[in-house]
Amino acid sequence: MGKKQFSYDKILCRHFGLKVAALRKDKDLPQDELAFMAGISTSYLSAIERGVTDTTISTVKRIAKALEVDLYELFIFQNK
Repeated sequence: MGKKQFSYDKILCRHFGLKVAALRKDKDLPQDELAFMAGISTSYLSAIERGVTDTTISTVKRIAKALEVDLYELFIFQNK
């Protein structure tokens, strides 16, 4: 279960990051502006968008608020 769970976590982080990046770009927000609005560093937002870091629920809530979307919308992923 360990390796499978780790693999799923990486996939979830990647999809979440892609969703945040897509919503940010749809609103024509540069990374530094969204990061400021969410109260996080630009490098941390970059890591989230690249899917290389996990984040907390409180950070997800701040990102959703800054993007003016409901929290759950950040977890609706398109199959590609």
